[in-house]
Amino acid sequence: MAVMGIQMVVTLLVASIMQRVSPHYSFARWILCNGSLFRYKHPTEDELRALAGKQKPKAKRDRRVNGMTEEKPLTVPRDIDLHLDTQPITTIDALVLRYFLEYQWFIDFALYSTIIYLFTEGYYCLVNAQNEVNIGILWCLITVVFSIKILLTMMKHYFRSEEGGERSVCLTFAFFFLLIAMIVMIVREEYLEFGLESGLNSICHNLELLMKQQGWQVSTPFIKLAFKIALVALCSFLGGCLTFPGLRLAQTHLDALKMAADRPFLQLLLHASFLPPVIAVVLWIRPITRDILLNAPMGKESVQLMSDSTYNTFRLWVIVFFCLLRLSLTRYHLQAYLRLADCWVEQMKREAGRISMLEIQRKISRIFCYLTVVALQYLAPIILTLHCILLLKTLGGYSWGFYPEEAGFTPVVGVSPEPSTVSSEEEDDTEDVQIAVDHIIGALSAFRDLFTSIFFRGLFGFLTWWVSVCQIVTSLFGLYFHQYLGSSS
Repeated sequence: MAVMGIQMVVTLLVASIMQRVSPHYSFARWILCNGSLFRYKHPTEDELRALAGKQKPKAKRDRRVNGMTEEKPLTVPRDIDLHLDTQPITTIDALVLRYFLEYQWFIDFALYSTIIYLFTEGYYCLVNAQNEVNIGILWCLITVVFSIKILLTMMKHYFRSEEGGERSVCLTFAFFFLLIAMIVMIVREEYLEFGLESGLNSICHNLELLMKQQGWQVSTPFIKLAFKIALVALCSFLGGCLTFPGLRLAQTHLDALKMAADRPFLQLLLHASFLPPVIAVVLWIRPITRDILLNAPMGKESVQLMSDSTYNTFRLWVIVFFCLLRLSLTRYHLQAYLRLADCWVEQMKREAGRISMLEIQRKISRIFCYLTVVALQYLAPIILTLHCILLLKTLGGYSWGFYPEEAGFTPVVGVSPEPSTVSSEEEDDTEDVQIAVDHIIGALSAFRDLFTSIFFRGLFGFLTWWVSVCQIVTSLFGLYFHQYLGSSS
């Protein structure tokens, strides 16, 4: 129980630090306000009048319609020589951003959750504590739930759009991913090595034994069917939530490449950061990766390049590395989004006619106001993938390579209480508490016996793979749309 006590102390310490430090220093706020991001300032009416060659009128010309005064909208030619000024984003500027508080809280929570997980993993490497509760697992699970919640909030924002086109796009992709998920469910494990079927078999076996002890009977085929239906519904839901993040990633990727036209090394990194979903999908296709690496054909013989455990570790590190690579390029994608204001002005200059001053100011200001929405769309899938991998490693019994992988390892969620000696005067006060503790420990022990590491390997491996599939489909469609359909419209 010493490890459990140390983990609880560290958890409470990190939570206390988070509560005290967040009002003064925030990693999420630093991403936006560290001086590397520049926003485009909208022009004032006087500046637009000067560019249009107009003088400020001494008196407003009003029109009366049915006794009501209606101001004449102030317009300027679209082809005016307008150049936007830039300014580094400050903390005061960030306070007016849409969903800024949700963005700040979520990013900071994900950071502290990762710190706690790294501490527990480091401690578990030094101490043999397989029979203790791993606090890092709970924090990662909460982070995954909050990641999905943030993506749902972004999708609800598009559903409330007045135009309604975004709602149709989300629903279309949700039904499309529903079809893909149903097809994936019937693919044999010789091709997609999630291990869902073996994980379901282990759960059904344990559940059947547990129900027999209680005198009940369960239908194994019904449990498998219900689980697969629920998983397909979750896949469709995640696909709908990841639709616009994928489309936005494609747009910022193209704009970032244009910004880095004179920096070939940065372009190489941007291309590399666009590939992680593809690599993650390939890593779970058995004939392409595991079979080749474990039995590489060398003429008439086959050579084993790595063992099963080494390949599992290699897969974990590859996905973690690419997640960190994407995180390191956040600034370039966000700046590429902010540059849309200048691109819109350049496009406006090539058009004929007139435009109101208010519309110019609104368009430029709106791009900046949605910066945190774009940041959440970029960071939430990365955080979701990263913490799914962390859960896959710990709950699935894999190893980071610092110590050997243990076959059949099942992280223990509950432990049996040590016998304690209390005086007769304290027995009445502690009897109710001890009964409650016994019930909780019994429930956790049943949970531990029911859900095995084989099941968690299949579940979180599939979720990691599916999030990558959704990102591939939506980002590739976004590339096609922005390069061909968007430019021609």
